[in-house]
Amino acid sequence: MIDKKLIHACKKQQREAQRQVYELLVKKLYYTCSRYLKKQEEIEEAMADAFFTIFTKIDQLKDENAFEGWAKKIAVNHCLMQLKKKVNFNLYLEDVSIQVQPLTEEMADLEEEDLLNLLNYLPEGCKTVFILFIIEGFGHKEIADQLNISVGTSKSQLNVAKTKLKELVNILYYQKAK
Repeated sequence: MIDKKLIHACKKQQREAQRQVYELLVKKLYYTCSRYLKKQEEIEEAMADAFFTIFTKIDQLKDENAFEGWAKKIAVNHCLMQLKKKVNFNLYLEDVSIQVQPLTEEMADLEEEDLLNLLNYLPEGCKTVFILFIIEGFGHKEIADQLNISVGTSKSQLNVAKTKLKELVNILYYQKAK
């Protein structure tokens, strides 16, 4: 948790406090942004925009105990703004073909990181809805509002993501059992 004194100093636009907050948050926000965006330059752009927003809108923070969650939400919103420019979230996906790489011996055990990497095989719309719902804890109404889609589309995208992830796990991790 970030010290309240540091947050107060940031509200006064003190550069050293902003640098310290940046150092404390940069890895967490990078990880958050990398779940949504693939290209390094997109991640860096979203993070730069997020930190700019954090430091220019810090006076709008109502609960200083929720600073990190507030900052993370800002980062997610900047990622979503980038995605909305290039992804059609209303696209209905009946059958999405997924190209997977063969399983190697060292990949035999399914870990959390492996599951997160499998998300990159999903179409952007499914991946984004999955992350927002499962990882970030957003409800379908919030997702629909954020992405300008219907609640039904959010649910459909989540279903497709879950189905495709199950298929990928079965193909990559359990093919030897067959």
